[in-house]
Amino acid sequence: MSLIREGHNVQVHYKGTLSDGTEFDNSKSRGTPLQFKVGSGQLIKGFDEAVKGMGLGEVKTFTVDAANAYGYHDPEGVQEYPKSEFPEGFKFVNGETVEGHSATGAPLVARIVSSTKDSVTLDLNHPLAGKDLTFEVEILSYDEQVTEGESLEDEPIDESLLEEYLENPQTLEDEEG
Repeated sequence: MSLIREGHNVQVHYKGTLSDGTEFDNSKSRGTPLQFKVGSGQLIKGFDEAVKGMGLGEVKTFTVDAANAYGYHDPEGVQEYPKSEFPEGFKFVNGETVEGHSATGAPLVARIVSSTKDSVTLDLNHPLAGKDLTFEVEILSYDEQVTEGESLEDEPIDESLLEEYLENPQTLEDEEG
């Protein structure tokens, strides 16, 4: 049996806790294991690195420092916005999370820090920024073969080819053969 390395598709159960023991996430509680490709950048770097070298059924506890998790809290991520940018009647509650979009259309999640009559201060940092995270991970399964030279990036799907294939699976096979 080989050990997990970059390029393996892995399925794990995990529990994440903060330094004070507070649990912030638990895949077993949700009943849904986490699946990812090692080295693909889907997860925080420290988590991805920690599963390398583990074997099937192995359980490991490790701590990922803030720098290799969600980074440090950036004071520039705390910004003031006019309340007029929110829907009419919006209730501003300190500590609550709000969702929106940046000027480029990217989704944003922020926490309300404070509000005045005309403005609201939002913290755009990830809620776990600046925190060291401890994980207990159990390896449930992984593929044991990695094709040498295999790209970790998924190739973009040509939607028109996919539709054509779904409508007539023979089309692509005829062209290739």
